[in-house]
Amino acid sequence: MKVLKNYLYNAGYQILALIVPLITAPYISRVLHPAGVGYNAYTNSIIQYFVLAADLGIALYGQREIAYVRENREKMSQTFWEIQCLKIFTTVCSYFLFVIFLNVYNHYTIFLWVQSLNVIAAAFDVSWLYMGLEDFKRTVIRNTFVRLLSLALIFTFVKKPSDVALYIFIVAISNVIGNLTLWPHLRKILVPVKFKSLHIWQHLRPTIALFIPTIATSVYLQLNKTMLGAMMGTKYSGFYQNSDNLVKMVLSLATSLGTVMLPHMSAAFAKGDKKGMQKMLYKSFDMLSLLSIAMMFGVAAVSTNLAPFFYGKGFGPVGPAMMIESIVILLIAWSNTIGKQFLVPTDHVKEFTTSVVAGAVFNLFANFLFIHLWGLNGAMWATVASEAVVTGYQLWVVRKEVEFPEMFRNFFKYMIAGLAMFIPVYLMNIKLHTSILTLGLEVVVGVAIFIIMIFVLRPTSLETIMGLIKRK
Repeated sequence: MKVLKNYLYNAGYQILALIVPLITAPYISRVLHPAGVGYNAYTNSIIQYFVLAADLGIALYGQREIAYVRENREKMSQTFWEIQCLKIFTTVCSYFLFVIFLNVYNHYTIFLWVQSLNVIAAAFDVSWLYMGLEDFKRTVIRNTFVRLLSLALIFTFVKKPSDVALYIFIVAISNVIGNLTLWPHLRKILVPVKFKSLHIWQHLRPTIALFIPTIATSVYLQLNKTMLGAMMGTKYSGFYQNSDNLVKMVLSLATSLGTVMLPHMSAAFAKGDKKGMQKMLYKSFDMLSLLSIAMMFGVAAVSTNLAPFFYGKGFGPVGPAMMIESIVILLIAWSNTIGKQFLVPTDHVKEFTTSVVAGAVFNLFANFLFIHLWGLNGAMWATVASEAVVTGYQLWVVRKEVEFPEMFRNFFKYMIAGLAMFIPVYLMNIKLHTSILTLGLEVVVGVAIFIIMIFVLRPTSLETIMGLIKRK
């Protein structure tokens, strides 16, 4: 039950990180227009490279290391301060590189300076400590107030197309404040340590090892927006981001389980419980397949008219882009399960790194070709293909260590249920006049059909779900 509670908390945390831009998106898209949305998306895609350099793989590494030593408070405190000091150092270096970059790249300078607050925010992000301790509740509660405050500020002060920089500032400063709110509780978790006893640089090499897959992953998360902005105009970067925001909010419900299970699997690995790890992997992979297939078909079914209705006039291209991108919900759910729940906790960092580097390299070349041929939709297909490369390689790597029949035993039943849901909901979406009422009806009908099909097909996961319901 602890894993289930942590999953629900972390799902809330991940959604919360997207909830402000999602709630404000219809308003912002109408106030700032496609051009203003594009300026934000394009400059944010650039600043994220410096945010990644500041993090240097510490989010994953720190969470895993804290999980290893969390039973020893003194050792945990020392490990935290060693990693955090390293993070402050990398953030300073990253910001210095950003200043150099601005002396070379002189476009959208004001927007980039404001976006750089996100780099500063990275220095104070200690959420990896709480996740390593499996204390997901605190991160959700602490950030809720800040996110709601930023929401109020956006609606109060962003009023006209020229308020792009103000909008960027409000979103970025909320990240800084949100990260700072996690610091006061540290004194209750940690014990004092002597600075002379810290061995900061011992963590540099392993964080770099995890930084490689992190930066590689960023290539096909951010490079699509950067390349679209460069090849087709910043407006298309905004279209991509609007599609990505909706898809990733849904996806966060699935990937949250990977974040929750990482410290759990790391602790099991430290105890040498290999059979326990495999059992947890099979169960989480199966449940994520159920969730992600339902989400994939659900998003694809309503995307055609949802996007222009949600974002407003001028955002029609977002609909087809969302339908294409919905495929990554399943692919990322699988790669997140194998990567975060097996490869990283069991110290298979090399294999994890190779998978995402392969996906990033493929994405780079696919973007040049696909964007040239199909524009925005080409960037979406490049993303889907890249995620397929990552997932395919990871499955090949673990083929001798896991039992595929056990992992995929319910896959075809889930696909049948998903298709049975998709067809009527898609027809409703394109035939009915789009409104809050009809969209709500489509969601209710889709969920009802999928649930009925699960009871008809009776996958083995149904017993697990019914057991959790009865336990409550």
